[in-house]
Amino acid sequence: MLQTIVNYFKESKAELGKVTWPTRQQAINSTILVIVISTVVAIFLGGADYVLNWAIEQVIA
Repeated sequence: MLQTIVNYFKESKAELGKVTWPTRQQAINSTILVIVISTVVAIFLGGADYVLNWAIEQVIA
């Protein structure tokens, strides 16, 4: 049982050594892209919610 756990961690460490990690600049660029896209989607969904809410109020009133 203990040997199985030890092997798991050894194999995990070996696999992590094979990973091609992004450079610092790539990580920063990806982070900025995620923030921008999230903001755009939030603005779009907020606007759609506002318009649909207004339309429903017009129908009900």
